[in-house]
Amino acid sequence: MQQTSKPRPTEPWRQRLIRSLLYGRNVDRSIKARARVGFAMLAFAAIYAVIGFRLVTIAVIGDSHGARRAAAQDAVATARPDIVDRNGEVLATDVKTPSLFGEPRRIIDKDEAVELLTATLPDLDTAEVRERLSSKKGFVWLKREITPQQQLEVRKLGVPGIGFLRENKRVYPSGPAVSHLIGLVNIDNQGIAGIEKWLDTNGLADLHRAGFATDRLQTPIELAVDLRVEHALRDELMKAKEKYSAKAASGLVSNVRTGEIVAMVSLPDFDPNNPREAHDPDRINRLTTGVYEMGSTFKTLTLAMALDSGKANLNTLYDARGALHFGKFAIHDSHSLGRAITLTEVFTYSSNIGAARVALAQGVEAHKAFLKKVGQMDRLRTELPESAAPIVPKRWSELNTITISFGHGIAVAPLQAVMGINAMVNGGYLIPPTFLKRSEQEAMELGKRVVRKDTSDKIRYLMRLNAETGTAKQADQLAKGYYIGGKTGTAEKVVGGRYSKKQVLNSFTAILPADNPQFQVLVMLDEPKALPETHGFITSGWNAVPAGGKVIARIAPLLGIEPRFDLPPSDRLILAASKATQ
Repeated sequence: MQQTSKPRPTEPWRQRLIRSLLYGRNVDRSIKARARVGFAMLAFAAIYAVIGFRLVTIAVIGDSHGARRAAAQDAVATARPDIVDRNGEVLATDVKTPSLFGEPRRIIDKDEAVELLTATLPDLDTAEVRERLSSKKGFVWLKREITPQQQLEVRKLGVPGIGFLRENKRVYPSGPAVSHLIGLVNIDNQGIAGIEKWLDTNGLADLHRAGFATDRLQTPIELAVDLRVEHALRDELMKAKEKYSAKAASGLVSNVRTGEIVAMVSLPDFDPNNPREAHDPDRINRLTTGVYEMGSTFKTLTLAMALDSGKANLNTLYDARGALHFGKFAIHDSHSLGRAITLTEVFTYSSNIGAARVALAQGVEAHKAFLKKVGQMDRLRTELPESAAPIVPKRWSELNTITISFGHGIAVAPLQAVMGINAMVNGGYLIPPTFLKRSEQEAMELGKRVVRKDTSDKIRYLMRLNAETGTAKQADQLAKGYYIGGKTGTAEKVVGGRYSKKQVLNSFTAILPADNPQFQVLVMLDEPKALPETHGFITSGWNAVPAGGKVIARIAPLLGIEPRFDLPPSDRLILAASKATQ
């Protein structure tokens, strides 16, 4: 009987599919296996090559991946925009600088590391470095902002666990020239004063936290300051401070039509590249942080109040035959005329008695209301965080009105007084000061009328007349052709509870040109000393006025003001022109 073979079991279709996918059809499986083994060998060789290359990199350069990542995060956290003047000159910018750090967990011999580092960087504190490297932290700062040469020397030590991060360091190319305006930053590149602090409080700090404040995303901050004018003003103030042995000197240049601060100097100043100087209490910004009795420059406001009320005109007479007695107090003039004087003469002779009678004629409440209207009773807010509130009487009596009429008994920030006088000469508009660029149109949208144009015209006339025949003549002679107007102020300082005639704060405020004002210049000297050429006098006309004249002569061309000669006197060029337009 023939034996029949059993049929081969049929391979399930799933297995056939898998085999077909893995090996294909009609392929020699031994060849396929050798190919797979070769491919696996190549893959493992590539992996080991990458590992070997990485080990060599770490041994030669160090594990900088984490450092690079931290550096990128640090750059985002501390990048700041450039600050430039109105002409694009850089006033503050960031540069990259290395900082030294340690990773205590990776350091094998801490004693050796401390010894090598302190020998290479002698200014490192040995105990502090040892304490930091002995901690259990993964990261510690050892020295911020080192030089490239120091970085090279430390790198040569080859100490594992010691590395560098590139940080943003703030630098100020103009040094102390604009220090009180720009301010400065701390070691972490955070603004702590001036415009730098304003930047952080106006969104920059939020951008940092959100990770958007990178170098690529920030546009420069344009200020109103003109670095050329700033240098000229600072130079003349330094000369005046030295010449008159003054305790301090300060000054500013303001655009009367826009409120822009074109220059601001307060001496002694500091170099923001050396932050330690900024902590000296004598280096405060006297123009915004300090408040002072401004002396006779306040008479500008007193007379403007009277003229604007309609109760007085330039020819109104006031009794100045003798001292003005009020209770146990007596008000005197330094140069008594012994007769009734006109309102015009009150200004040009700077009569305290006349100013007091002008204010009394208006009344206490009207006086308070006018000073509040022109911004002298409240704290002045600008982009600079450093500002001081004015010191005003808690109980305002007639005696307060008398003394405040000529600038005693009320203390304001000098920038505040400048704002008020700007309004008296620019047509009557009170415009908030700004350290940022601003157009006239933008200024007018912010400004508010506080006096009539007619009043402003008369104040300009009085200031020009004072430069022609009054206490500001020296400035007019030194700045010929610029047709300036001005008012002096000599404020006796309070020493031991009494006013001292030997310690004074002098000021001189000038407008140019007086027939169509564009700028106001303020110069202040604190406790100037008498010289033979001043004949023993220390009043403003002998020191602040000539200093102001020299400042104007230097900065007027920079401000685009051309000299004009043989112009008619103020009564014809200003007063007559004002009447003709009414």
